[in-house]
Amino acid sequence: MDNADETGFRTLSATVGYHGAPFAGFARQPGLITVQGSLEEALATVFRCPVETVCAGRTDAGVHARGQVVSFSVPDELLCDRAMSSLARSLNALTHDAIVVSDVRRRDSGFSARFSATEREYRYFIALGDVPPLFMADFSWHIPRPLDVDAMQEAAAYLVGEHDFKSFCLAASAQGKPTCRNVHGIGFEIQEILGDTVLVITVKGNAFLHSMVRTIVGTLVLVGRGLRPPEWVDEVLEARDRSAAGENAPACGLVFWAVTYGDNRSCYNEMMDNR
Repeated sequence: MDNADETGFRTLSATVGYHGAPFAGFARQPGLITVQGSLEEALATVFRCPVETVCAGRTDAGVHARGQVVSFSVPDELLCDRAMSSLARSLNALTHDAIVVSDVRRRDSGFSARFSATEREYRYFIALGDVPPLFMADFSWHIPRPLDVDAMQEAAAYLVGEHDFKSFCLAASAQGKPTCRNVHGIGFEIQEILGDTVLVITVKGNAFLHSMVRTIVGTLVLVGRGLRPPEWVDEVLEARDRSAAGENAPACGLVFWAVTYGDNRSCYNEMMDNR
C-alpha cells in the first residue's frame, strides 16, 4: 500500500457521513446540491485540480449515510507527505455543513470504493407508537399503529439469497439492466434511541438496485400492518414487476450504514478501531 501507480497517481479513500435532507442525492447533478458535488469541489480546492470520486453506493435525495466510502486518485506530487488526518480536516472545513469526513486513508492501486466492496449494509428506522418521535424525527418513518414484527420477519425470509429483484427497484432504472442481487440478511430489532422507540430494519447484501431497500421496507410494512400475508412477498418477488410491490418507504428513515471490503470488516468499524 502507499505506492503510486504507473501513471504517478495515488489512490485514497474517505469514509463519509451525511444528513441527506439538503441534498438531491449523492451523485453530482448540474445546478443541484449533491454530496458528490460538494466533495469534489472541496478536493479540487485542496489539490488545485479536478478530482473525480467513486462511491460505494449512490443514495437518493433525502437518504442519510453513516459509513459511505468514496475513493479517488490524486497526482503523487500533489499529495507529497500530507498527513491523512490533515486532509480530513481540510475536507471537513470545505464541504457542506451536512457532510462529515471521518477518515481518509491511502489505498492500494486499483482500489475502488464501488467495485472492491463485498457487502453493503443499510438500516431503516421506523418510529413506533402514537407520539411522533422527537430526536429521531429527521431519521425515521413514523407509523402510529402496531406492526407485527414476527410477520415481517417471516416475509423477509423470502427475500434472503440471490433473486431477481426487479419488483423492488425503480422501473425506469431496470430497463435493459440486470436486476439480480444477493441479499445476505434482513434483521429486525426494537431499540430505544434518545427516548424514541424505533424498529431498526438492517438489510445487508452484495449490492442494491435503485430504491431497492426502501421498496423492501415499504412492502414489509404492508405485512406488518396485516394488509398482506407474509407469503405475498414471495409472489411480489416472482412477479418481477414494480407495481406488484408496496410503496417506497420515505427517504428520511434510510441510512447507508457501512461497507465491507475484502478483509470482511466494514470500513467504518475499521476506522473506529484504529482511532
